[in-house]
Amino acid sequence: MTLRLVQANLKALDDSAVGRFWAEALGWGVSGEGSGVTAVQPAGFDWLDPAAVGIDVVTVPEPKTTTKNRVHLDLATTSAAHQAELVARLRALGATPADVGQGDVPWTVLADPEGNEFCVLEPREIYRDTGPIAAVVVDCADPRVMAWFWGEATDWTLHRVTDDHAVLRSAKGVGPYLEFLRTPGVKTVPDRVHLDLVACPGDDQEAEVTRLRALGATDFDLGQGDVSWKCLTDPEGHEFCVLARP
Repeated sequence: MTLRLVQANLKALDDSAVGRFWAEALGWGVSGEGSGVTAVQPAGFDWLDPAAVGIDVVTVPEPKTTTKNRVHLDLATTSAAHQAELVARLRALGATPADVGQGDVPWTVLADPEGNEFCVLEPREIYRDTGPIAAVVVDCADPRVMAWFWGEATDWTLHRVTDDHAVLRSAKGVGPYLEFLRTPGVKTVPDRVHLDLVACPGDDQEAEVTRLRALGATDFDLGQGDVSWKCLTDPEGHEFCVLARP
């Protein structure tokens, strides 16, 4: 039994506008605009493809707080020129510089039109084959605990773990990485960005949810009502969803 990461779920006041920004940023397409949920996906997106990690932008009534998101995306680049070109293009699309205390670093921190922080990385060999999203990065107190939980929860392989940083990737060696970064402070507001998982072919959604609870996940009620997905939190309180297979 296992689960796969299939998308980052991003809350927004205007899902269409934010979805279009991310589609332009990543060179992907959009679907579902005007329904309250805008899916941002690469051409030929297939949930069965282990390299496929998309973005769902979902309309909510609450604006983002001034608190830094504890889940963000890192974008990959292939050269210094590509990094500079991408930053310029993103700013033309509506991104703004963001200061999250990063200091003098080789990557550029930006925020999307609704203030969701993300990074445009300098070229790094490890991310040369990930596609436009290099990594989904989660701030946490204990990367070792998070790496254990998410490694057990998913079919992703642990590549590196220290007291400060943990790195996982699909067992197929494709797509973006999932990284956990030790960060000061604790979670104080609901995540503006969370992860969505889906059961692998032949596995049952409810059985997977039961398995996650045994690993330390907790049921989470955000007022979702009677829906097809299950809302949970991981051992550090980050919300995530287990989707029904499409």
